[in-house]
Amino acid sequence: MTHPPTLTQPPQGRSRPPRRSRSRTKGWVIGVVGTACLGVAAWQVMEYYEIPPFTDKGDSISFAKSGRGDGAQAADSKAQMATGPEASFEISGHADDGSKISVTTLKGEKSGFTGKVWVWAPKEYFDDPKYRNSGFPVLIALPGGSGFPNNYFGFDNGTIKLESSIAKWVKEGKSLPFILAMPVLNPEDTDKKGSPHPGRYWDGSDIPGQPKMGTWLTEDVPDLIKANFRTIKARDGWGFMGNSTGGFAGLKSVLQKPDKFKAVIANGPDIVPDSLLWEGHDKEKAANSPRVLAPKLIERGGPDVYLGFQIGDGKGEANDKKQIDSFISQYGKGPVKTKLHVIKGGQHNGATYLPNMDSGGMIQWISQHMQGPVD
Repeated sequence: MTHPPTLTQPPQGRSRPPRRSRSRTKGWVIGVVGTACLGVAAWQVMEYYEIPPFTDKGDSISFAKSGRGDGAQAADSKAQMATGPEASFEISGHADDGSKISVTTLKGEKSGFTGKVWVWAPKEYFDDPKYRNSGFPVLIALPGGSGFPNNYFGFDNGTIKLESSIAKWVKEGKSLPFILAMPVLNPEDTDKKGSPHPGRYWDGSDIPGQPKMGTWLTEDVPDLIKANFRTIKARDGWGFMGNSTGGFAGLKSVLQKPDKFKAVIANGPDIVPDSLLWEGHDKEKAANSPRVLAPKLIERGGPDVYLGFQIGDGKGEANDKKQIDSFISQYGKGPVKTKLHVIKGGQHNGATYLPNMDSGGMIQWISQHMQGPVD
């Protein structure tokens, strides 16, 4: 009698492994694929959280070659090739598009102050052939709060993803491809015995008898960027953006040195210097007050400066908004060009200000009034 073939006995004339062997093969394949997938996932997790050896964080990085360009510079060029000397940078993180954020310790030759500066340049600076000899615009981005020992803009994570946002806005045609310089804003705050004593501010200014933070922000930090990157010679390629205390420092710096800086995005800024360290130095304090600097610039007839303000109208913001409204009403004329964006329900924090630089049109506005990459 001829029996029909069973599941474990292949028909005559056919060569097929029994089901059990196929299952073992299938299981082995699944195991290999699963292990590989787990390996990829683990690698991605370790890379995301910057766990060695799956990160280049802390590695040295040089901008010298890219800063020199690759062609002869015309005598009338508007671009400034990197002047040197080259600083020692380390990679501190990455934006969402893979571009690198780096940090260096700068010993300010003009201020005498030593502190950290984080820098970032968009991919267009390195990768786009049409810009290989172009100078790029620079934004000096200043945090709120003490701004020491870190500038929170120098870490592209959490809710304040400045580098990733700029990279995205560039691709969308909303922003110039800015180089970002992100210095510490204040010195370490200690009492007379050297113990931590948080809560004091230096107003981004040269307060007599104190570290020269105004010179640090407006001279030493720009000199660092000029030494290592292709920049723009004219003030049209230089501006500030900042939150709270950083917004005040940027606002004051543009009004104080309009020959060096053209524009600022000031998010929830103070309008007058309010550091307790100004006590006994009324003349110098006035020389660092936007309410004093703006009318003097108007009286001189320029040059034109562009002051962009963002402020929330949420709880606790009424007085700050009143101060900004008053400043714009009094001094937003002649060479002092202003723009105000009131953020509905907005609070006094970076998580409010950053996305509204796009939705409120501020990044587009400052990009329209500053110089883009130029040879």
